[in-house]
Amino acid sequence: MLVWQICLIRSLLLLSSSCCCTDLFFRCAVLMFQREFALRLVAKPGDKLYCRLSINTQLLARVDHLMKVGKNNFRPPPKVESSVVRIEPKNPPPPINFQEWDGLVRITFVRKNKTLSAAFKSSAVQQLLEKNYRIHCSVHNIIIPEDFSIADKIQQILTSTGFSDKRARSMDIDDFIRLLHGFNAEGIHFS
Repeated sequence: MLVWQICLIRSLLLLSSSCCCTDLFFRCAVLMFQREFALRLVAKPGDKLYCRLSINTQLLARVDHLMKVGKNNFRPPPKVESSVVRIEPKNPPPPINFQEWDGLVRITFVRKNKTLSAAFKSSAVQQLLEKNYRIHCSVHNIIIPEDFSIADKIQQILTSTGFSDKRARSMDIDDFIRLLHGFNAEGIHFS
């Protein structure tokens, strides 16, 4: 997968979602990509190719696979197959802070086959979330108890939302939105 393809999709969607509803950056884009990349864009929860790119793209746009383009349609033929996809930005975009969203999705898709409980046990993740939690508490004048444990707080949120045994590969956009709201309601932020 080429880095420029990911940057292109992200830029198009973020530009489109940041524009005023009456002044969209684009209404629809029909683009040709390397087959595997195109299939990642349209992958659904449970698919082998479902990844962070899939969920971020589908959060901000409707993505449809239009057709396959064989390598024999080009001269000289490339070494890879291609596909054509249509990308239509959602208008209006969902009312979600994308940095928060991407922070959550980034953590959960590091190892998409792990349970969320296991994904949030990483010491780097816990340090980041504890730092963000302490900042949130200081801004909102919330006193943090002496025996505070970010690991316990995270596990409590995962259990109360019902996602502790779920895996990122099987969660859809609505699941991630509920999880993000569960964390944010408890003062844990990802950006």
